[in-house]
Amino acid sequence: MSTCVYSIGSNQGDAAGHLQGAVDALRPWLVAVSPVYETAPWGPVAQDDYLNAIVIVRDDSANAHDWLARAHSAEAAAHRARDVRWGPRTLDVDVIAVDDEHSDDPELTLPHPRAHERAFVLVPWAAADENALLDGASVPALIAALPRDDVSGVRARPEVILR
Repeated sequence: MSTCVYSIGSNQGDAAGHLQGAVDALRPWLVAVSPVYETAPWGPVAQDDYLNAIVIVRDDSANAHDWLARAHSAEAAAHRARDVRWGPRTLDVDVIAVDDEHSDDPELTLPHPRAHERAFVLVPWAAADENALLDGASVPALIAALPRDDVSGVRARPEVILR
């Protein structure tokens, strides 16, 4: 049994629709979907705010590279362009963790190397799974260790519902 945690985000076009498209693409393995949050963009490129969520999936036969391929497939369906690092995107699907796997593979580093410092990943993840662990650390404890401004910048969007 393989369990994967994805962070999904969008800030171009129908952002909520792009997130729903990712959930739909992952539906055969779906375990949980977090509420949707709005956050300021990460990085040096000026752009609109993002809608973000966490998707937790499980499959008896998948491995980490299968989960990555599924992420890329969902992004391709949303016409994701990789023109500018940390730039705006129709859909970003990041593999955050796969079970307790560790990997230094440049194509898929596990767990995601910056997830522990990103409130836009941790806050939705804690909402989807209050007992979540990232590399052995409690996700709620990781949130508590973040700067308060980072955490308060993750704003709930209860009117945006992913099904």
